[in-house]
Amino acid sequence: MNQERRWGKVPARPDERSFLAGPAWRLVELRRLGRILLEFLRGFRRLHFVGPCVTVFGSARFPEGHPHYELAREMGARLAEAGFTVMTGGGPGVMEAANRGAREAGGRSVGCNIELPHEQRPNPYLDLFLEFRYFFVRKVMLVKYSYGFVVLPGGFGTMDEIFETATLVQTGKIPSFPLVLMGSDYWKALFDLMRGTMVPAGTIEPKDVERLLLTDSPEVALEAVERYARDTARVRLVPRRRRILGERKFDGTRARRVVDE
Repeated sequence: MNQERRWGKVPARPDERSFLAGPAWRLVELRRLGRILLEFLRGFRRLHFVGPCVTVFGSARFPEGHPHYELAREMGARLAEAGFTVMTGGGPGVMEAANRGAREAGGRSVGCNIELPHEQRPNPYLDLFLEFRYFFVRKVMLVKYSYGFVVLPGGFGTMDEIFETATLVQTGKIPSFPLVLMGSDYWKALFDLMRGTMVPAGTIEPKDVERLLLTDSPEVALEAVERYARDTARVRLVPRRRRILGERKFDGTRARRVVDE
């Protein structure tokens, strides 16, 4: 299967469009459940040994040289130097920059893409990449294996990740998970909305706004992630592989060859 096909450069499948369109035949739903189970299983097996991750989100539309690209590149390097695996959506822009920074710093770099009709190619700085059919499976992987989210300016997908994660923290599903927004000028209006409209309306509490850390400093962002990993999550070591289960170590060299082909 070539890279064009693997990264969603074909029309969407009819069964994907019907997934949220209401009930289907029982056998169709059973087959779909099987695919979802296998997708979870594949994600668990591939990401089990990548080490503690920090996920970097942001737009695919910022080119090299743009301030947001360069900030993401520096952040990826800082995270890698601290021992974290940098995880992104695997595409260009901010994602490429963070993966690139991690690679240049000698760290690990992972991409988790979602299969869409017009998705981007994988960037050339990935040691490992996976592609998911279902958004909710991909979101579970990004949270399950991450010790923090660093978010640079982006669009609807970036906003979705911000507020889904904030909801998980607000409802106690994950404890004090660091959600760092970088790019103060870009996010200022969002914080004004939360503090000036949502808090007075009583739809959120002032402490909910404080769950999001706004900064332009890689040092401040890294300190928040490290504090959570050290004091709250108590970072787990990479598990030992079990050969009897066919588990393999994280093989970055092999993954890079696949991406470059």
